[in-house]
Amino acid sequence: MAWIDLHLHSTCSDGAYAPAEVIAMAAEVGLAAAALADHDALDGIAEAQQAGQRLGIEVLSGVELSVVWNDLREIHLLGYGFDPQHPGLCAELDECRRYRMGRNGQILERVNDLLQEHGKAPLESAAVQERAQGTMGRPHIGMALVEAGYAESMDEAFNRYLVPCNVPKRDFAIDKAIELLHAAGGVAVLAHPPFITRNLRRLEAIVEEFLPMGLDGIEAWNSGGSNDEIDNWITLARRKGLIVTGGSDFHGTQPNLEIGRGYGNLRIPYTCVDEIRAALWRLNG
Repeated sequence: MAWIDLHLHSTCSDGAYAPAEVIAMAAEVGLAAAALADHDALDGIAEAQQAGQRLGIEVLSGVELSVVWNDLREIHLLGYGFDPQHPGLCAELDECRRYRMGRNGQILERVNDLLQEHGKAPLESAAVQERAQGTMGRPHIGMALVEAGYAESMDEAFNRYLVPCNVPKRDFAIDKAIELLHAAGGVAVLAHPPFITRNLRRLEAIVEEFLPMGLDGIEAWNSGGSNDEIDNWITLARRKGLIVTGGSDFHGTQPNLEIGRGYGNLRIPYTCVDEIRAALWRLNG
């Protein structure tokens, strides 16, 4: 059986490793296929795919879009198999990047104000940006706080500094996000269901809302679920005529979370790639 991981993050969003490094790690653990799914960013795809060609591992185009719908916030939508150069998608994500850069700069300013209120030296913006090696995000600020000794862990960095100093995000409406991915030739998959709800009936109702918008799949294999929950999400997807995908949501900053294995119970079959290909064929001919 060939195994895969289609939910990996790099320094192009809030991951700790460069795109080529992430793919090298995936190849090292013997995966047959992988995908970067950086937050609202396509910058790492070319580097990741070039690394995949060198290392003999298939690399799909991927992205994780931040979306909202009605009272639902912090929903993530995965896209696969799209054209990374598609003008419409690139334009929307360029605008998103500009907003995010401004937002993260404001968060850093607020964190530094809080540090100074407590008689502590502020973080150097250039040092945080260098750590990011790309688009600076809250995890990079968190890592800088831990390194400076202002927090003992990432959880403490978020709870003590980053949550109180947060600046609201600006996310896509999910119907627009699905439309963007389809226009770019890709499929749209609902990411990590347990981060939305663990109530299966509630999840089913949410999925039914998204079906008329063109939702293509559910990320059934994910690091937030037990084996029984994963089975339930697969069953839900099958009943709704959706594809299933899977990924660890690896950032390189979560203790004990491994590429391809999550927290130890993930084994994602290559058949997910076959399902993505079949869905792409149905969409694009």
